[in-house]
Amino acid sequence: MNDIYDEKMEILVCCGTGCLANNSYRVYERFKEILGEESEVAVKPLIKATGCNGLCEKGPVVKILPKEIAYFKVLPDDVDDIVEKTVLKGEIVDRLLYFDVNERKRIVSHKDASFYKHQHKIALRNIGEIDPLCIGDYLKRDGYRALAKALFEMTPDQVIGEVERSGLRGRGGAGFPTGRKWNICSTYESFPKYVVCNGDEGDPGAFMDRSIMEGDPHTVIEGMIICGYAIGSNRGFLYIRDEYDLALKNMQAAIDNAREFGYLGSNILESSFEFDLEIVRGGGAFVCGESSALMASIEGNIGEPRAKYIRSVEKGLWDKPTVLNNVETWANIPPIIINGAEWFNKIGIEGNSGTKVFSLVGKVKNTGLVEVPMGTKLNELVYQIGGGIIRDRPFKAVQTGGPSGGCIPKEYMDISLDFESLDKIGSMMGSGGVIVMDDTTCMVEVARYYMEFLSEESCGKCTTCREGINTMLKILENITIGEGQLDDIDLLLQLGETIKEASLCALGKTAPNPVLTTIRYFRHEYLEHIKEKRCSAGVCKDLTTYYIDSELCTGCGLCSRRCPVAAIDGKLKEPHIIDRDICTKCGNCFTVCPRNAVKVGGANYEC
Repeated sequence: MNDIYDEKMEILVCCGTGCLANNSYRVYERFKEILGEESEVAVKPLIKATGCNGLCEKGPVVKILPKEIAYFKVLPDDVDDIVEKTVLKGEIVDRLLYFDVNERKRIVSHKDASFYKHQHKIALRNIGEIDPLCIGDYLKRDGYRALAKALFEMTPDQVIGEVERSGLRGRGGAGFPTGRKWNICSTYESFPKYVVCNGDEGDPGAFMDRSIMEGDPHTVIEGMIICGYAIGSNRGFLYIRDEYDLALKNMQAAIDNAREFGYLGSNILESSFEFDLEIVRGGGAFVCGESSALMASIEGNIGEPRAKYIRSVEKGLWDKPTVLNNVETWANIPPIIINGAEWFNKIGIEGNSGTKVFSLVGKVKNTGLVEVPMGTKLNELVYQIGGGIIRDRPFKAVQTGGPSGGCIPKEYMDISLDFESLDKIGSMMGSGGVIVMDDTTCMVEVARYYMEFLSEESCGKCTTCREGINTMLKILENITIGEGQLDDIDLLLQLGETIKEASLCALGKTAPNPVLTTIRYFRHEYLEHIKEKRCSAGVCKDLTTYYIDSELCTGCGLCSRRCPVAAIDGKLKEPHIIDRDICTKCGNCFTVCPRNAVKVGGANYEC
């Protein structure tokens, strides 16, 4: 039998971290077994393991090109069916298509799904479309074309000017103008200069930078080389979170490939410019994501921040001029150089140009990686792209900006996702984490959780951060177990403002945000915990009693079947009863009841 190599057909299997956790590599291997060089099947399409496709909720994801067919939640056992029907016969496997909750129908091409069609991808432009370990794939999609343009068609000042005019602001959280940072650094005559990538993404629920490093490592490398040319630097460092094994592996492979192909090292692209990169594994501390602590860690010192009366662009790594940007910022540089500042400026809104990558997680139907124009409304992100709240429960809040961000209530659902708008309501853009919460979320517990996280991650260098956060944590813990006092709310506010004012680095200065915003927008929940000894969300177990409203209960039995300790009794089509002596207060019954018949009482509630 003569093999037929179909050069146009490609099978792309998502092998990002999320899909790998659902056995996607076995899916990839199964395709290789059936359609690889050693197989007996005549048709031999190109099979690639790609980075994250974004819709992590529905992984593993398989895309078949050029027909633009996308399958979701693919298991290894599904591969044979896909090969037989789609690859060999051109038929659709309906059961594996994506069901769009907004359109209420199955979608053949992922591009037609609500989750994808409202996005605008720049930083994520290649992820899910290329094999991150194949430099040829990157080159086919304009890879290193921006570097060639910068080296041979632009002066360093012109490169900096293009980045300045683009309006690109740092995507790591602070939003400082990237071009201005490069320009300031370029003016210092002290050498050597350094280019640093912050890949120490430590926010709970955030995976934007991780996905870029895993799925498109060369775009980060290219952006850093261009910066090195612009500011007069010959050396760069990628500081990558130690737990990011796949990102570390793919970034190192990309660096090795870039050297082999002449994009790193001396005489880059046969020019006189030289630049090289090395990876430094993160120190495992959240505070090392702060710029000065990160640089201290690279130097081999304890990852502690320092006062910033002298900026790192003047004295950074080893007291030399240093440009530090995060992964997403670097990923935006090549397309800006290729397409020009005006192109980038037209995307987004005034003062906030371009796009922003968000990790959309929590109580939302479509969790995953999202890239939208700056200025997109929060409502569009949660309902158009995210598909709304799981089980259509009432929306309560969104937490943005990581552990130091703020909680945004439903009255601000129409807010623009940009740096200034979020700052005005007490939240922040941060690196782009978005956690959606429904009515089963306790906002006091949310504040307590983040204070616990930050108390553990504080380096302890300054008293206000070290002692202040711990004191706030103890107060919140008391409130969640029913031992709070009315004066505690004012004390939390006073402590929060003091910590913000007196702390040394951004960790301390922003740490009180979760507490301050939950008090600002959800004060009634604090009062409920303190005065009524009740947690209406059913999260704080010491303040929770579950009971069933007999007038609303239809006796469907769903709560009884979901109870892990058999604490619910009742006959079919008759009101059920919860045995409080057995109930562990897990909240399953409250969450699954289709009639909202399960109610939450306070600690001392009597039926």
